[in-house]
Amino acid sequence: MPNKKALEEKGRAIERIRDSLSRSRSAVLTDYRGLNVAQDTRLRKTLREAGVEYKVAKNTLIRIAARDAGLEGLDQYLEGPTAIAFSYDDPVTPARLLMGFARENRQLEIKAGLLDGRVIASDQVRWLADLPSREVLLARVACGMTAPLTGFASVLQGTIRGFVYGLDALRRQRESEAQAAAK
Repeated sequence: MPNKKALEEKGRAIERIRDSLSRSRSAVLTDYRGLNVAQDTRLRKTLREAGVEYKVAKNTLIRIAARDAGLEGLDQYLEGPTAIAFSYDDPVTPARLLMGFARENRQLEIKAGLLDGRVIASDQVRWLADLPSREVLLARVACGMTAPLTGFASVLQGTIRGFVYGLDALRRQRESEAQAAAK
């Protein structure tokens, strides 16, 4: 029979995982088998610097926490060692960082992900990782919004320029007529 202290610790671990699952905008589940200490340390440092929380947890505890958080469809990915990277702000960051790390370190396997409370497969995590950053998307939107205005300004500028050239030609014509009449 498990002792009371061990059960309390498991309960706290489940609560922490459930809280992280509930609060996160996205999460990525990985199988970290085969990573050496240096690789794991580098991965954790990279994720921490980006504001991503990375936890290793037992599949049973993750399964219970996911059920308590109302997440369905996660059980099929809970085989072998599992670590979860949680992002509370940018939903793309953990996918991008882990996919980049997995390209360099083939031992890291992306199992699945969570996006706004829904379970997504590893190929969808790859798709998410390939999305442009938020800043790039905002810049594209801004360019899309300013392009018509820029085009309109160019058209107006061309019209005004044509008008000015016409006035200048009229002025030169009148000056030459005035000089011809003065002779």
